[in-house]
Amino acid sequence: MEIQTSGKPIDMLMEKVLCMNILSSDYFKELYQMKTYHEVIDEIYNQVDHVEPWMTGNCRGPSTAFCLLYKFFTMKLTVKQMHGLLKHPDSPYIRAIGFLYLRYVADPKILWTWYEPYLKDDEEFSPGSNGRMTTMGVYVRDLILGQVCISSSCFQNKNKCTCLFDIFFLFMSL
Repeated sequence: MEIQTSGKPIDMLMEKVLCMNILSSDYFKELYQMKTYHEVIDEIYNQVDHVEPWMTGNCRGPSTAFCLLYKFFTMKLTVKQMHGLLKHPDSPYIRAIGFLYLRYVADPKILWTWYEPYLKDDEEFSPGSNGRMTTMGVYVRDLILGQVCISSSCFQNKNKCTCLFDIFFLFMSL
């Protein structure tokens, strides 16, 4: 069973410039040969070292992580596959890309169901290229609240669900 989506076409999920850069990148074109979910997971494990949308340094192309995220968009992941990403033991970047997938693709009404079990997840990793560490739980919380800086205006679902999450976090802090 596929994940319940917001219904937006793939090319409307991300900022246009980022989407166009991904689709025209040589790296993304190489990903066409990958046909299975497991091949993409292996590529994340071997190649991803941050989950920002753009490469670091002078070369400002799309990051490996976001090319692989877009590859998952084209595959339309199932619920079972998503559970596999979110619980993957080998790399926090595999998990982070799973959470990003949900933030971009999932119907806002179901985000809480996916995210809530991970809010206190204490696995540490560096989501950015600056090396600053955080926990997966904090990363997930920041995705919900739209506080992850990804240099993109991509979280188009944010306005529909932020109010509910703000209320919940207020309640949790009491």
